Amino acid sequence: MFDFQEDDEMFGGTAEKKYFDIIFNANRSVVENELTNNLKRMNVLENLINERLEEGEDLEKMIRAYMLMNIDDTESELKNAYIAGMGDILTQAE
Repeated sequence: MFDFQEDDEMFGGTAEKKYFDIIFNANRSVVENELTNNLKRMNVLENLINERLEEGEDLEKMIRAYMLMNIDDTESELKNAYIAGMGDILTQAE
C-alpha cells in the first residue's frame, strides 16, 4: 500500500481532516452506507479474532498493547485508511 507520510500539502491538510470534510459534505446515504459497511466489517473481524482467543485473553488489552508497541505503523496505516476511505466515498458519490 502506498504510504503518504508527509504529503499533507497534496490534500491541503491532513488526511484525517480531509476525510472528515468529505464525510460531512458528501451525500448522506453514501456516507451512511460506507460507515455501516465499516462497522459490519469491524464486527466480523472482532468475532473472528474472539473465536481464536484462548480463554482469559482480552481482545481490548491486546489491541491497546499492539497500538502502543506499533505506534508508528499504526499511525501510518490509519493515514492510509483515511485516504482509502475518501476514495471509497468519492467514487460512490460520482
